[in-house]
Amino acid sequence: MSDRDSSSRRDFLAGKALRSEVEGASRAAGDALLNGAAGENGQRVQPEGGETLRLETRAMACAFSIILNPGEHARMWVASDALEMVHRLEQQMSVYRADSELSLINQQAVDGAVSVEAGLFGLLLKCRELAAATDGAFDPTSGPLIALWRRCREAGRIPTQEEIHECRLVTGLDKVLLDEEASTVAYDRAGVELNLGGIGKGYALDCCVSSLVKQGFDGFVMHGGQSSLLARGDHNQQGGWPVGIGNPLFTDKRLGTILLRDQAMSTSGSNIQYFRHEGRRYGHILDPRTGWPVEGTLSVTVVALSAAVADALSTAFFVGGVEIARRCCDNLPHVGAVLIPRPERGRRVRPVVIGIPDDQVFWDHEQVELSAPQ
Repeated sequence: MSDRDSSSRRDFLAGKALRSEVEGASRAAGDALLNGAAGENGQRVQPEGGETLRLETRAMACAFSIILNPGEHARMWVASDALEMVHRLEQQMSVYRADSELSLINQQAVDGAVSVEAGLFGLLLKCRELAAATDGAFDPTSGPLIALWRRCREAGRIPTQEEIHECRLVTGLDKVLLDEEASTVAYDRAGVELNLGGIGKGYALDCCVSSLVKQGFDGFVMHGGQSSLLARGDHNQQGGWPVGIGNPLFTDKRLGTILLRDQAMSTSGSNIQYFRHEGRRYGHILDPRTGWPVEGTLSVTVVALSAAVADALSTAFFVGGVEIARRCCDNLPHVGAVLIPRPERGRRVRPVVIGIPDDQVFWDHEQVELSAPQ
């Protein structure tokens, strides 16, 4: 570990959470503290962000930050120790490191059962549960499909249906055999691989936040990249932490604010990562059940008690749409969602809100036309 890396984990920022920086984050995914504005035309007043302290490191190809209420200077080193955990988890789960535990599983599991560390095995069981709950819309074995589309994009073409079919022969969690008594994993054919990119950041947040809570921290937000975060306790005497929902059409604006109350939040969207071929736009989020990019939805935001669950379900709901989102919100505890379909006309979006109480969501009605109650 370099001195530069060590010092970066100890740096923290004081003030209004660096307003320009957090507003930029909210444009992409809504993972920022926000200053509210007074309501007009009968609108409720949005919650306001106040003074904060921030500690940050880079891992999993993004920034991980802990944002604390003021007055925690004396315990910054304790928070720094919790943040170190992200690096250990990256070493365990990264498919880009040949010596990571997950890479070794991918190399060896086709030859027989491989023992798995308890925390990672629990995550694999959660993956299986969420894949079943979403009819396969969440699938951590879809790496071959993602790699196929990446290669084709670089070659300036789209995959053939035959290429997609070949990849789908080695995807699906039915090809991953989990032995709960022995805590082992095995693959039933060559070519199967696990990639936890769709849930790993959320899992890292869950682990780090658990450590912070054990150390007595009770008011903070931790986020990983611009898509996943987990809030605990209160900020600015508002009964939670205000977090922005970015506008997927006009990324310099935000649609509104969600007040998180001991909850995680994750957002998925394809408004930024996409490519065009022969005049048609293809997003980067694939439906693992078909092998083709998803169309029709601009973004999905999920709130849940676990950041890993929110992380996985935001992609699954983007893939599966309102039907799967509604069923999961009804059947899974403490899960809610905001889906933003592509508007049929005009510039205002009509969010579909499922399972999130009205008093937690504050909309900018100049940009949002509310649908009928869900």
